[in-house]
Amino acid sequence: MLSAFANCFKIPELRQRILFTLAVIVVIRIGAAIPVPGVNTAILAHFFHSIIDTQSGNTVVGMFNLFSGGALENCAVFTLGIIPYISASIMLQLMTAVVPSLGKLAREEGGRQKITQYTRYATILICLVQGYFYAKQFESPEHSQLLAGIAAVTSQYGPLVPTPGLLFEFTTITSLLTGTLLLMWLGEQITDKGIGNGISMVITVNIVSRLPAALLQGWQMIRPPAGSTAEQAVPVIAFPMMLVFLFAVIAGTIAITQAQRKVTIQYAKQVRGNKVYGGQSSFLPLKVNYSGVMPIIFAQSILLVPAFMIKILPISSSSWASELADSLNRGTLYYVLYVSMIFFFSYFWVSFMFNPIQIAEDVKRNGGFIPGVRPGAPTADFLEYTMTRLTLAGAIFLAVLAILPSAAQHYANVPQLTSQFFGGTSLLIMIGVMLDTMRQMETYLLQRHYDGFLKKGRIRGRSAGSTPAQGQGHAVDSTSYVWLFVIIAIIFIVGIAFSLK
Repeated sequence: MLSAFANCFKIPELRQRILFTLAVIVVIRIGAAIPVPGVNTAILAHFFHSIIDTQSGNTVVGMFNLFSGGALENCAVFTLGIIPYISASIMLQLMTAVVPSLGKLAREEGGRQKITQYTRYATILICLVQGYFYAKQFESPEHSQLLAGIAAVTSQYGPLVPTPGLLFEFTTITSLLTGTLLLMWLGEQITDKGIGNGISMVITVNIVSRLPAALLQGWQMIRPPAGSTAEQAVPVIAFPMMLVFLFAVIAGTIAITQAQRKVTIQYAKQVRGNKVYGGQSSFLPLKVNYSGVMPIIFAQSILLVPAFMIKILPISSSSWASELADSLNRGTLYYVLYVSMIFFFSYFWVSFMFNPIQIAEDVKRNGGFIPGVRPGAPTADFLEYTMTRLTLAGAIFLAVLAILPSAAQHYANVPQLTSQFFGGTSLLIMIGVMLDTMRQMETYLLQRHYDGFLKKGRIRGRSAGSTPAQGQGHAVDSTSYVWLFVIIAIIFIVGIAFSLK
């Protein structure tokens, strides 16, 4: 595998794309450290390090700080991150499915470009609203549930915003809006000139940048720093057990992400003149986790956004609003709603993206059939039944993975930041993006007749004597993927560690 990484830099085009991506990553991390004018960042940093990162519970502000790569605790220009663009994209995708005019526009020539343009307009609108609320919260942090507990810090170090007013609000809104638009442009540049999906890469870089701090907090559970008010330290064996559990979760996530059900497709022989066509067999891959990370993102958005809005609105000072926000953040109601929404959105996403009728028609049109199943409607029913069972297994996996961070906090007293890497959205996003990046890099290697990352795996769906140009992927090798994940994570950590505090 190390030789495969060395071969990546022997291909000029791939080397240029990798170096361009690394350069953009450096820019992203620098932007996460440049503060917005007018904010005392020392107060925010002390507030996050002493309260947010060490408290139990999956807090809203802690989640936003994780996905911004620590930009929120610096009140940086990249505080909003790429989340507004992701939210706008999801909103437009759902509207395309339910609004006939948008659905018709998406099928027309050039319609996707118009949808992308509408997504950018929606991103600007979301940034303006969120930027205004952030500015108001920074001006009056003592009366905000979003920054609950900061009053103890401001009473010791002074006000968070020394000179509040219209000028500060305008500067903050403009800075946050510009930062999100710049991140959106950088993500598009990575997709076009770099390696991997740019928007997903931006999120992954921000999440991985918090990994050293998460490991440090995990170690401080065992050896609290001098002068710490923490209770008795846990046994030393707990730290390696945490690492083993982390690698086990990563291995299981990779295995389920790559797992698929192969439905055999047999093509009938056709005689045209003196030549015989068809008669070959192929397979239709149906992924177990077909919806990927989208159900968790949808469920978290529905649960986090109301809690976030309650905390930043004036009603946050009332007791019932505070109790409602806390119930949407932890507790029995949170787990029940979270798991139910994951199951619902898993099936919703599959019904939205997977069309068994269209697949059955395409197979029949090409002269194919599933052995033992009649072409046409029976084939569509078989595919729908098979996908329904696979979706159930994928939804159970997503539900277990989603509640692992909260369970680690509640039962093992793992710090909030550390627990985020034991499952949930962050782990799925990191694994998905790194696997996708690896596949793109492997494509360049195979085109230049180099070995890929998985030398021991057989090429899936073809014999050992076939050539890579015949267009099939590698067999699943979870061990190799785990080591690949570790190596890429180390590269990311080393590359961005200079911007960490």
